[in-house]
Amino acid sequence: MTFVVGENCIKCKHTDCVEVCPVDCFYEGPNFLVIHPDECIDCALCEPECPVGAIFSEDELPEDQAVFLELNAELAQVWPNITEIKDSPADAEEWDGVPGKLQYLER
Repeated sequence: MTFVVGENCIKCKHTDCVEVCPVDCFYEGPNFLVIHPDECIDCALCEPECPVGAIFSEDELPEDQAVFLELNAELAQVWPNITEIKDSPADAEEWDGVPGKLQYLER
């Protein structure tokens, strides 16, 4: 079982979740974070830390977010590990809750 970063993280990219992860399983792209599924220990510490509700337990992943399970696994292989909190993008609040953000994902 793993946790999955979903669509609402795109262009919001808060890193509060990174700081509480005991196994450092977060990886950072230009405007999105992912969780490495083979490193996640299913501790659930990250989920409540996300201010935009973008982290889901794999078994509670909404159907419209299913693509993000594979996307997290794929991008965690190529993006660098992140272990410390960083400032969120200046316009993160404006992007919170915007639907259809997958098109804005920067690889």
